[in-house]
Amino acid sequence: MNRSRKPVALAVLTLLAVAGCGSGPADTGKDTAAGDGKSPLAQYMGEMFSGGNGGVMMRATRVGGSGQPTEQELAKQRKVSELTAACMKKEGFEYVVTQPETEQKKSKFDEAFDLPPDKFASQYGYGISTIDFAAMATGDTDDPNQKLRSKLSPTAQKAYDKALDGDMAGGQGGVVISKPGSGPTNSNAQNSGCRGKAFEETYGKPGEQGPDLNKFDSLFKDLETLRKRIESDPRVTEAAQKWSDCMADAGHSGLRKVEDGRMKINQRMDALTGGGMPPSAKPGTAIKIPTLKDVDPAKAAALRKDEIAMAIQDLKCRQAGYDDAYKKVQYELEAEFVKDNKAQLEQYKESTSNENAPDDKGGK
Repeated sequence: MNRSRKPVALAVLTLLAVAGCGSGPADTGKDTAAGDGKSPLAQYMGEMFSGGNGGVMMRATRVGGSGQPTEQELAKQRKVSELTAACMKKEGFEYVVTQPETEQKKSKFDEAFDLPPDKFASQYGYGISTIDFAAMATGDTDDPNQKLRSKLSPTAQKAYDKALDGDMAGGQGGVVISKPGSGPTNSNAQNSGCRGKAFEETYGKPGEQGPDLNKFDSLFKDLETLRKRIESDPRVTEAAQKWSDCMADAGHSGLRKVEDGRMKINQRMDALTGGGMPPSAKPGTAIKIPTLKDVDPAKAAALRKDEIAMAIQDLKCRQAGYDDAYKKVQYELEAEFVKDNKAQLEQYKESTSNENAPDDKGGK
């Protein structure tokens, strides 16, 4: 999740529209099949994995995990900031070296996503038009470098962004589309800017910044097949139809899949803000994070009202039977999957558990 004063270049906004593999406020939060609240696959796939229950949500994650940073991590963050500042100076721009905080403080976004599902829905709906993710991407308002940038002319801001992030520059409030395995494979393929170069010098080149997961492509394909098996199971499809009827009875007709309610709100958000991912967008294309900041206040308020109403009813209808049906099938089929693929799952777990192991890049 987003943290107070996110370290430059290490804090990344990850908007996950995850059907069947995301967890969050949309979930019931209660586990009827396992005492520890984790599905059979979760112990192998990591804390961010969830077999899901058909829900879709946005979540912000912080590179490097959400726990307290180690001294090694803090040293790396300082190094990235120092290298970035030196590079920006050569490019003709002032850039302030920021010191990472040693204590991770909860932000209002953390507090929101920590709410029980019913309270989250009543306050934030799905978290689409009710939470400003653009603000999360640009960082805190007291970031000295954001203040320096804001004083520049529009033309100078573009030059600043280009120097800072190179070809990946999305500007304030922007993100860059990227697809695993589809982008450049070496640093010479594109200009990564001062921040990218600093990050690379500190953490290593792309492909060296984490475990090599390409060898698990077959596992990922099998997991996708498993997800489809769960969703197409007669017990789940029957429960989904009951969910659809429940939503229709409450005035929300035309919803067939459990994620349709959220998608409908998301489409309205994109229509109002001009956000969303263009169909023809390619990796490396900068897009704007949807925000209602510049939208007619009356239209924004209407969307938020509809979103909260939809999310509240969605949760009620899911808790009326769908969630339990999905989880029963999920745990049953995941247990079979673990039994048949345990060796490969153990290898995956070992590979990812070594991701934050000490290394010799900036950790001294």
